[in-house]
Order: sequence, then C-alpha cells, then structure tokens
Amino acid sequence: MTSYNPESQTLSSHAPDSPRSSQSPPPSGVQGDLELELLGLANALYNLGTTVINDSTKDRDRPGGAKLVGLGANEVVNHLMSIDNKAQDIRTMIPFQVLSDIDNARNPMQLTKERLERAATENQFMNGKIAAIDSYRKLLNEALASNFPETANYLHPSQDGIKMEL
Repeated sequence: MTSYNPESQTLSSHAPDSPRSSQSPPPSGVQGDLELELLGLANALYNLGTTVINDSTKDRDRPGGAKLVGLGANEVVNHLMSIDNKAQDIRTMIPFQVLSDIDNARNPMQLTKERLERAATENQFMNGKIAAIDSYRKLLNEALASNFPETANYLHPSQDGIKMEL
C-alpha cells in the first residue's frame, strides 16, 4: 500500500504494481519542475477533498468554514495555471488512448502491456511467415538448380561475396 507524506512530497513505500522500489528524483529542468508541480497539484486536490469532507460532516453554519474550501480551490487553480504555463515549453506527445484510459480509471500500464503483448504476437507471426518463405525459397532454388543446372550459380551465390545481378 502506498502512503503519501505531503510535508516531504515523497511516497513512503512503493505501489505493488510499480516497476520501481522507490521514488526516483525528478528530472532536471522544465520537465522536473512540471513533475513537482503535478505532485503539488495531487497534494492540493487531496487536501481540498479532505476539507470538503470535513466541512460537510461538521456544523455547516460555522463562520469561516467556506473560506477553507475556497482557499483550497484557489490553490488547485494556481497549480493548474502553473502546470499550463510550464506545459507550453514541453513537446512530449502523450497518446490519446493513454489519456482516455486515465479518464476512465484504467491503468495506462495495462495499455502498454497489451500493446507489447500484441507486438510480440505479431512479431512471432511474422517470423513464422519469414521462416516459411525462406523454406519455400530454398526448396524452389534446389528444384530449379536440379532441373536447370545453368542457373545454379545464380540460385546459390558463393558465400564469399553476395552478388546481385539482374
């Protein structure tokens, strides 16, 4: 289980499905700043959610209660504005399917896993086709060489150097 410590902005333990056992430091430059800002946004959203829950379960007529929610909402808006400003300098393209999966509460790593498995399956299929064509080509060359001996030099080129003659 993962727990978040907002003071240090680190994860205290890794997620069970995480490929990393610990959180690595953010990259340097604009991308690192953006990553830290996203972490701050996640923290601000968590704080806003807990503030809303706490305010809805306590006495609603308490003076100043709405100000806490408003401050939290302003903090979220400021993080979003900062992220939007920093995103202008980054040219990283994110596939639409990944964003769609995140919006639909699916793990984007599952999409990556599915695509890798599909690519491996297609690769095996194509390797089978290539092996079949090579086998057929060898059989055809042997049959041509036995029936037309004058073509043997062209069908079985020497191993020293490959000649391409038309």
